[in-house]
Amino acid sequence: MARFGLARSTPVQSGPEINGRSRAVPRTRAGRPHVALATSALLLLLLLVFILQNGQRMDVRLFGAQGQLPVGVALLLAVVFGVLLVTVHATMRRIIQLQLFNRGRRTPSTTITRPDRADTDPRADVPEGRKP
Repeated sequence: MARFGLARSTPVQSGPEINGRSRAVPRTRAGRPHVALATSALLLLLLLVFILQNGQRMDVRLFGAQGQLPVGVALLLAVVFGVLLVTVHATMRRIIQLQLFNRGRRTPSTTITRPDRADTDPRADVPEGRKP
């Protein structure tokens, strides 16, 4: 009777072998979300530590509004507004670039091509006075 925990008689291999050498595991995109999540969590942790260490209050004035914020929060808000400003600028540049590109490819709407009369009227090539 077999008991659990006994060693197997055949060695366990980590993967298929080719010519006596183990084959490398192919890379896939399945691990990328995990790496992105771990990186984001690490950045958020560093940001939290930065905000907690810079808790001194400071006066902030913006367009007539004023108040007191911790230094870390004020710097975070400045970064967020800077990113939004750059994003709006880049988006507007891309929209203008696409509009200019489309103008060059489009034919003017005032140009109307009319079909040749010989192509539309079957009797156009028959001389007058004769009936087909």
